[in-house]
Amino acid sequence: MTEKRLLQIAIAVAGLIPVTAGMWGGLKGIVMLGYWGDAAVDSHFRYLSGLLLAIGVAYWTTIPEIERQGARFGLLTVIVVTGGFFRAVGMVIDGSPGPIMTGALIAELTITPLLYLWQLRVARDVSADGASMDAKPAAR
Repeated sequence: MTEKRLLQIAIAVAGLIPVTAGMWGGLKGIVMLGYWGDAAVDSHFRYLSGLLLAIGVAYWTTIPEIERQGARFGLLTVIVVTGGFFRAVGMVIDGSPGPIMTGALIAELTITPLLYLWQLRVARDVSADGASMDAKPAAR
């Protein structure tokens, strides 16, 4: 199995997390975290859940030609890491929100950047293979 194919599988699997969490949060609202009441907080939570779902779907759109999706992949990574940074700020200010959110933070600040670096490597390797193939004389 090629490294490109392994990365495509990794993105397909990793994308399940934001898609599932986003869909669940959008449908259930803040109640899914055990909170009740405030309609404004619930509305904002559902909105952010929709963004999370869309981020996961956007990552999935990079799968077919992942080696050519560096700009999109990079933008999505910056979005996720920025969110993780502010989640970390909140943890410093307010303390740990529990194991699920701590796991999300770890994924946002480590797994997501590592997948981005992997995408860069696959893109470079595919480009290098294409360049070397283009440089070969045509068979006659």
